[in-house]
Amino acid sequence: MKEERLQGYLQLILLLLNIIIDESGEENQVLNENQELVEPELLQVMAEEAEKLADHGKSNEANFFINLLLQLGEYLGSSQQPQTIRQETADTLLKVGIRWLQTSQFTLALQVWEFTLTIYQEIKDRNGEANSLGSLGIAYDSLGQYERAIKYYQQSLTISQEIKDRNGEAISLDNLGSAYRSLRQYEQAIEYHQQSLSIFQELKDRKGEANSLNNLGSAYNGLGQYERAIEYHQQSLTIKRKIKDRNGEAISLNNLGNAYDSLGQYERAIEYYQQSLTIARELKNRTGEANSLGSLGIAYHSLGQYERAIEYYKQSLTLFQELKNRNGEGNSLNNLGNAYLFLGQYEQAIEYYKQSLTLFQELKYRNGEAKSLGSLGIAYHSLG
Repeated sequence: MKEERLQGYLQLILLLLNIIIDESGEENQVLNENQELVEPELLQVMAEEAEKLADHGKSNEANFFINLLLQLGEYLGSSQQPQTIRQETADTLLKVGIRWLQTSQFTLALQVWEFTLTIYQEIKDRNGEANSLGSLGIAYDSLGQYERAIKYYQQSLTISQEIKDRNGEAISLDNLGSAYRSLRQYEQAIEYHQQSLSIFQELKDRKGEANSLNNLGSAYNGLGQYERAIEYHQQSLTIKRKIKDRNGEAISLNNLGNAYDSLGQYERAIEYYQQSLTIARELKNRTGEANSLGSLGIAYHSLGQYERAIEYYKQSLTLFQELKNRNGEGNSLNNLGNAYLFLGQYEQAIEYYKQSLTLFQELKYRNGEAKSLGSLGIAYHSLG
């Protein structure tokens, strides 16, 4: 994006911000006067500005820009526009949706990907169609709606196979494996991960190969075959170190920690979690940092060191809140409830479970909701 063009977008955004402050409702007039700036790249800049406003607690202004972005997206993606503009709009909105997914804005991500799917289907862009279907699958996966996610992954897989996109095929297979793993259908998950692994190896895609090995490790961990899980995670870790994928290295270390935790080797698990945490901090990967802190909390909880577990859970919670990762926030709240429950501080446990329940209900994450309700039942029973 050229600097001059970017400045034009930012000036237009400032004009629109003044409209919010004045409550004049003249946004359409301003957009008409700056028609040359109403183009797909503006949508990306608006999404970034909305995020900055939300970070500063200006939710009304952020929502204004999100709604305007969606309206402009519909305008730029409509059938009246040239195909090139529609294509660029869909490509931009696909990326915007990824950012919304990362910040747990699942409803917005779903809305925008449903729209990109329609555009790609109308302009007969099969690759874009497959990407939109895969993205919708990931969103439903994140919401715990695994059966629905599987339907989208299957559609994405079918298209990738039809257009002979081997990389897209491997990604869809890996995603299917992850969804079946979440459903605890581990044998089915292993089949899909093995298929994706074969394709990535055939393509000499080392990163994809490492990810599939990592996922196979997690599936075997679910089956209770912990030694085999460790073998796959070690293979994944070796590749990630060779290709200098530091982010992936941190994930493999964290998963090795999970396997040793499952084996009851908590001190060894803690060693791996600490290594994972160190890398995440070096990379300034705050999501990875939050995940590692949460894992450390669980390991110390297993060791009966509940106060120490609480310290890690609270750090994890703070990070997830800052990242607006509401799924992670809900899990951290639930973990805090568990720690206070084991300390016999039932009122405090109930408070955290209630917060996690409210959050999961807002997200429409049924699995998390069920977990929080079950935990609340135990806490009230313990309270007498």
